[in-house]
Amino acid sequence: MTTPKQPPPSGKDLAALGLLWPFLRPYRWQMAGAAVALFAAAGLSLGIGQGLRLLIDSGFANGSAEGLDRAAIVMFAIVAGLACATTARFYLVSWLGERVSADLRRAVFDHVLRLSPGFFETARTGDLLSRLTADIALLQTLVGSAVSQGLRTMLMLLGAFAMLFSTSPKLAFIVLLVVPFVVVPLILFGRREKRLSRTAQDRVAELNATAEETISGIRTVQAFTREPLERARYGEGNERAVGAALRRVATRSALILGVIMLGFGAITLSLWVGGRDVVAGRMSGGALSAFVFYAVLLATSGASLSELWGDFKRAVGAAERLLELLAVRPEIAAPARPAHLPVAAAGRIEFRNVTFAYPSRPDSPALRDFTLAIEPGETIALVGPSGAGKTTVLDLLLRFRDPQSGTILVDGVDIATVDPAELRARIGIVPQEPVIFSTDAEANIGYGRDGATPAEIRAAADAAAATGFIDAMPQGFATPLGAKGVTLSGGQRQRIAIARAVVRDPAILLLDEATSALDAASERDVQQALDRLSHGRTAVVVAHRLATIRSADRIVVMQAGRIVAVGPHDALVREGGLYASLAALQFTDGPAAIG
Repeated sequence: MTTPKQPPPSGKDLAALGLLWPFLRPYRWQMAGAAVALFAAAGLSLGIGQGLRLLIDSGFANGSAEGLDRAAIVMFAIVAGLACATTARFYLVSWLGERVSADLRRAVFDHVLRLSPGFFETARTGDLLSRLTADIALLQTLVGSAVSQGLRTMLMLLGAFAMLFSTSPKLAFIVLLVVPFVVVPLILFGRREKRLSRTAQDRVAELNATAEETISGIRTVQAFTREPLERARYGEGNERAVGAALRRVATRSALILGVIMLGFGAITLSLWVGGRDVVAGRMSGGALSAFVFYAVLLATSGASLSELWGDFKRAVGAAERLLELLAVRPEIAAPARPAHLPVAAAGRIEFRNVTFAYPSRPDSPALRDFTLAIEPGETIALVGPSGAGKTTVLDLLLRFRDPQSGTILVDGVDIATVDPAELRARIGIVPQEPVIFSTDAEANIGYGRDGATPAEIRAAADAAAATGFIDAMPQGFATPLGAKGVTLSGGQRQRIAIARAVVRDPAILLLDEATSALDAASERDVQQALDRLSHGRTAVVVAHRLATIRSADRIVVMQAGRIVAVGPHDALVREGGLYASLAALQFTDGPAAIG
């Protein structure tokens, strides 16, 4: 038989589910309405037993048509009220589940967007997506049905116990004997299911991460004919996920088996004893019918609670995973009282004795005592072999990371004291591997500045030499570009990214190999556009192809995180050293990459 009281959730479980309260609090009136409907539905469900007793004793047993009519009307009224209360409860709790899960998804997504780029270097995208979807879906089930059903079932269970004792204390005592044999398994199996549920959710997250990684790199997978390897890797992960889920299912099934067998076994025994009392005239048929109804209600409530207990434990596991994510603090955040950059943006940049090492390589700094001043409107090119620290300079300037020592200033203000959003609003960047969103060309270019008009977007595309291929597409600027710009060539994606930087109209322009994917003709056109774009702006260019930066005001030669030479192209060639060697390789033997 079932228990009148479920094993209480542990403090840790309640603490994990506490993350839901801020999202539930704005909807307290809906929760109050759901509670009223819940109590009404539970009370009316219990009332059916008394209606059944009245129907048998006042109608059938007495042979009174009038009594039967009255009993039938009472029974119908109870059923109608129950239907209305159940409908109201279902709608309100379902509404709460949808609303709370939507708010929670938004809050978690907003939190993820605030995290620093360094977090995403180790986090797996598939795992993050699993927490945003599967884990929140489990909490939606908890709020939208499991909690309501659990409370309603608990009320009916307690009410059924009370009605059992009022109907026949002797038979109720028989049922009560089974309770200890249900309570202990519920506690033990509940703890085990929580652990297994968490493991199953982790396996699904790993599977999602594998799928996301493979699909993102599908061109490489197919180019190297590694489909069999990826099928096997995904298949192994899939089997691990299924195995973990089936272990949880087996635990839950064993619990349900025990609850149902004990519960209905106790009902059968009490029916046998009660039936002998009816035969002996010590109990009326209506009382026994009511007792049977409450006993069945008790048993089914116990079985339902054992199932809902599993939902609760799975939701706790999901809540813990979300709490882990929400507990991650961004490494880069706005100060409590941020300073402000000058209203008139000049674009002066200064690095003062900056030293920075990546967390994965703390003993090998990417920059060592790096000092460089860039004047407003100046174009600076950073060159050097791979690993020299060129891209790190751009990351620190964007404040994607903070140096371990030293200071970076923009227009005379330490960027560590400025809100990162205010700093980045003055910077435009064209990365080496541009990101193209799965929307149309106009939206991709307009992404550079909120509120950019169609005319401004077209002008930016003209400046980036992108208008020709965009107009040639089926719907022009309204043509969807596919996931990650799959419909575009590498050069076309880069020109979209350049147009995005153009429309931003920044004071500081960062170009990280901005023309590396272009053919000779497109490179000439885009280089001319970049030269126009750079005019009057501070530009920092990272380049491997020296031909693209010969006209820079100064070329900064870097090696092992240090500046080894600074000057214009001709002076550096005459000076000899690393730059002269690189120039000799490229301008003598062709456009060889330097790293």
